[in-house]
Amino acid sequence: MTESFNIVQFLKSAVALGASDEHLKVGHPPFIRKNGFIKKINMPPISKEELDSAIVDIAPAAIKNDILSMCDVDFMYEIKGCSRFRINYNRQLGQPGLVIRNITFNIPQLQDLSLPDILHSIVEYPNGIILVTGPTGSGKSTTIASLINQINITASKHIITIEDPIEYVFNCKKSIVSQRQVGVDTKNFSDGIKYALRQDPDVIFIGEIRDKETMEAALKASETGHLVLSTLHTNDAVQTINRIVNMFEESNRFLIRRQLAETLRATIAQKLVYSEKEAKRFPACEIMVVTSTIKDYINKDNTEEIYELLRDNTVDNMISMNTSLAQLTDQGLISEEEALNSSNDEAELEKIFRGVYQGTKAYYE
Repeated sequence: MTESFNIVQFLKSAVALGASDEHLKVGHPPFIRKNGFIKKINMPPISKEELDSAIVDIAPAAIKNDILSMCDVDFMYEIKGCSRFRINYNRQLGQPGLVIRNITFNIPQLQDLSLPDILHSIVEYPNGIILVTGPTGSGKSTTIASLINQINITASKHIITIEDPIEYVFNCKKSIVSQRQVGVDTKNFSDGIKYALRQDPDVIFIGEIRDKETMEAALKASETGHLVLSTLHTNDAVQTINRIVNMFEESNRFLIRRQLAETLRATIAQKLVYSEKEAKRFPACEIMVVTSTIKDYINKDNTEEIYELLRDNTVDNMISMNTSLAQLTDQGLISEEEALNSSNDEAELEKIFRGVYQGTKAYYE
């Protein structure tokens, strides 16, 4: 007789294998994601009864009796001594499914993530908005957690996080960290921000800006002397600015551009690039610091000019995604082919490579 599926043992095994995500579907063996790639696990297919039982086992007490009749639910689960897990319960073709993201207990420091040194100074702004952007699975949550922890261990602040659900858990160091979960501690993101302003904050982290109301609340918070950190699912600085502006009606976009130009401090766009040689992923980053020139570009809706500035800037510690990819290649961490496969502008990156191989180091200095 085959042993029934044990979700706790499976998750422990997946963490030990170095997985970042797990996928459970009725009638299929479990799948994991490791280094960005989906892999099937050599286990028997999971029956509906086994998956139903697993879901009830890990569901929060408040919804344990009702979860199987729900459609889409996000919640956290923790195995002591192993990991925290962000769980998405969903249904497909009428059958239950789980998609699980592993969240480590330990919050890595910025230097451990191979991220540019400028990030240490970016979080020293007293107010304004800092946005970390990128596709799903690009490491945004880990980078944001490291930025918050950098403030936590170096400054005496009150940091309020508004998340759905809470992922990394912070211990108070030099700062006080108050973590609020949407649906449990506050009604929604915009309400969470509004009431956070009455809770003596210095820094507010918004798990994700998904709509106009949350963006309006974030802008207001930054205008009233607070540092706001958040994430967006955009690939670069120009997309980020355009996405924010386009959340609003056309008649209001001129004012929003002015507001954004005054409050935006930096954008950090990142992706994770897999190296066959190193058998691991490395972060490639585009970092835009809002200078007076960029403020002018945002105000005048000349955002396309930002690309040129990021590529050519050697003064303000800004870096384009292609320059970051070229640096990883020059350091021998990824191959030229891997860099090109990750680039949004292969033709430009090829030109950079030709300069590098001719001995031109201007892109790195």
